[in-house]
This record gives sequence, C-alpha cells and structure tokens, in this order.
Amino acid sequence: MIDHVSVQVRDLKRAADFYRKVFAPMGFEVLADRPATVGFGKRYPEFWLNARPDSAGVAADTGYHVCLRARDRETVDAFHRIALAEGAVDDGAPGERQGQMTVYYGAFIRDPDGNRIEVVTFPRD
Repeated sequence: MIDHVSVQVRDLKRAADFYRKVFAPMGFEVLADRPATVGFGKRYPEFWLNARPDSAGVAADTGYHVCLRARDRETVDAFHRIALAEGAVDDGAPGERQGQMTVYYGAFIRDPDGNRIEVVTFPRD
C-alpha cells in the first residue's frame, strides 16, 4: 500500500553518508541522487531524504516514525549498532516487543536530524 516515505534532513550530504552506512546491512543503496533529495532502496527508491537546511529538526514528541523491515535479528542488530556509531541516538535497543498482532524483534534510533527510524523483523512460521 505504501510506495515510499520521505524524511527531512538539514545537511543532505551528511544524512546520505549516514544512511549509506546504516542501510548497508539491509541491502539498501542510493538509487537516486539529486541536488535536494537522495533516494534509497533495493530496486526502487523507497526511502527518500529531502534537504530542508533551515529546519529545526524533528521534535521528539510528534509521534512520527518510519518502520523498515529487516530479514533477520542480525540485520536489526547491525542497523542499530552502526547507527549509534554514526551519531544516532538510541530510542529503543534491539529486542523482542509485543506488537498488536504478534511478537516482533525491533530497534529504534533517532537519526542526527531527529527522525525516528525503527527496523523490525517478525518470527517465521
């Protein structure tokens, strides 16, 4: 149902470098690179960074976040570990959580612009 998501960033180059590293374990890479936007994905740009240099960043209390699916727990762990090493803030360490429909394994970070990003994997049947 959802085709793609976009997040605002103050420094597009810095944000693109950050996401190149944290998305590597998930197999996402830069598929579109324009002066004011960069798109990441596997075959199609699904996650976009949009330059908003005058932005104050994302306020922590908006309730907004983006959740991306990972293939396994190791990928969730790698995303979280790399994100923290690259300047993100921990907003929920990797671990099991009770979702609405099932238990899942996920982690949350806030990127250097305050965007809340979750990476999740679900148990196999």
